[in-house]
Amino acid sequence: MKYVFIINPHAGEADNEEKIRREAEGIEGCEFYVTKSVGDATEFVRNWCKDHAGEVVRFIACGGDGTINEVFNGAVGQKNASVTCYPCGSGNDFVKAFGGAEAFLDIAKLTSAPTRKLDLLKVGDRYSNNVVNFGFDTTVAITINKERDKTGHGGKNAYTKGVVTALIKSMNNRCTVIADGETLNPDGKLLLCTLANGQYVGGSFKCAPRSKPDDGLIDVCMIKPISRLRFVKVLTPYTNGEHLDDESMKDIVTYRQAKKIEVIGGEGFAFSLDGEIIYSEHFTVEIAPAALDFAVPEI
Repeated sequence: MKYVFIINPHAGEADNEEKIRREAEGIEGCEFYVTKSVGDATEFVRNWCKDHAGEVVRFIACGGDGTINEVFNGAVGQKNASVTCYPCGSGNDFVKAFGGAEAFLDIAKLTSAPTRKLDLLKVGDRYSNNVVNFGFDTTVAITINKERDKTGHGGKNAYTKGVVTALIKSMNNRCTVIADGETLNPDGKLLLCTLANGQYVGGSFKCAPRSKPDDGLIDVCMIKPISRLRFVKVLTPYTNGEHLDDESMKDIVTYRQAKKIEVIGGEGFAFSLDGEIIYSEHFTVEIAPAALDFAVPEI
């Protein structure tokens, strides 16, 4: 088997390329590729499989959630490919459903790890392995991206500015969510909504505590518009993943499991696909069951 390490040099706070190369020494069949730009990892994986038809390969995404998503998108449909990751980003949300980042930081274990089938969320011609979300969270992400473009970095100040902006502009968002034919918010309003294959978003928020990445279902969690005062009160149980069972939140939480979600927004409506902001007034999210072979190290 070939082991192809796809390294994002900008992920996290340190340059991990040298460390990854050093730890992979002695493992036969290793190749290394350093990404050059956004989207490069997807294109590289597709081209590699095209140029090495029939070869058995394991792609190892070395970076954060964005890098993992790009590698997954490149590997979908490749019969001889499996994927795993060396999570060295800032949030590492996706791997928290599999024991956390520490379970994936032993490169020898990554090359020998058994595979399991992984569902993906299909949005047009794109796939999400973790979360598609919109509303409050997306406003925060858009603000952070603008700060990053302006200053060259994100960080706590950008996040704080994002939250403040969302508290001002994004407490009552207009869109309609339809899950397997059922309209979840007939009034067309919500604070936020998460369509999940993973469990975590934003580095620490356990948005979908019941989600399983191999059950053939999308977990849908919607929060109705609330006051800023109540927002502060429910933030802790939402962060801890207690919101689905918290009696004090029953009146504002709508939870379903579905195979197809239709979202109808207005002009300029935006959603986040594993952290990437996409603008679309009307889109559909469908489950792609058992779409990928994902290698998970044994703990």
